[in-house]
Amino acid sequence: MAISDSASKFSLPQHNPGVVTVLDYLIIKFPYIDKHTWQQRMAAGKVHWHDGSLITSTTEFQPQQRVYYYREVENEAQVPFQETIVFQDEHLLVAYKPHFLAVTPGGQFVNECLQTRLRQRTGLTNLQALHRLDRVTAGLVIFSINPATRHSYHQLFKTRQIQKTYQAIANIRPNEKPVGQEWTVKNRLEAGEPSFRMQVSAGEANSHSVIRCVQQNTQQALFELMPITGRTHQLRVHMQTLGWPILNDRYYPHLQALSEDNYTQPLQLLAKEMCFIDPITQQLRHFCYQGQLALA
Repeated sequence: MAISDSASKFSLPQHNPGVVTVLDYLIIKFPYIDKHTWQQRMAAGKVHWHDGSLITSTTEFQPQQRVYYYREVENEAQVPFQETIVFQDEHLLVAYKPHFLAVTPGGQFVNECLQTRLRQRTGLTNLQALHRLDRVTAGLVIFSINPATRHSYHQLFKTRQIQKTYQAIANIRPNEKPVGQEWTVKNRLEAGEPSFRMQVSAGEANSHSVIRCVQQNTQQALFELMPITGRTHQLRVHMQTLGWPILNDRYYPHLQALSEDNYTQPLQLLAKEMCFIDPITQQLRHFCYQGQLALA
């Protein structure tokens, strides 16, 4: 059994969805965790309020209060790839996340995530990710070290003041010559069926990317992708929209059956560069991962 060293947290909604206890709400919020499991966690003191006071199976629902709990996973898989620290100062740590490693605890991963690995490696227990990458996407992730300046860096992501550049590889059809071309993709992305898979819908655009092809051979092409907005799976859907779904994508264009990770076929998507004006020093920050995706 893998048990998280640090607590996960969320806030109870302002409007009661029709429950009496916190336990009742947890059963609704986490449908894949049964009532008995939550009761065991509560009995062991693994569910509590922000002030540390314990939540029991009879604790009443309290709107907008923070709930803290410790995630548990049976037989947590070990991801056989290593992260790399690219930069570190008193405020930020920038790391390269390999394919298949989650940024923070979630799903079937508790300790096998980038944040936990880095906390253990550096001893920085306050280390906190400022943004997310899909587990199957590789690339740069920025972490806050200093809680006193964390809000300023969070605002950069919230207000879209960080320029990001990705790389992706896709198969191309015979005689296609996309190299040297550039596309602007704008459309409306909404949750599809199942809800974790996004789809293009009618209506005002809420997603925007600029994509260009920088290299190709007879079978594959390398693309440079610059997301202007940050919708879930935006780049994956936009590449599909252009007719070039990213190589080894198990969600798009068709959802593949759930199976164990195939470490020999990672999604060919890499978060390669980030550029922004540092809100503390007012200096230009430019982080770039030196590796890149390679055509077959």
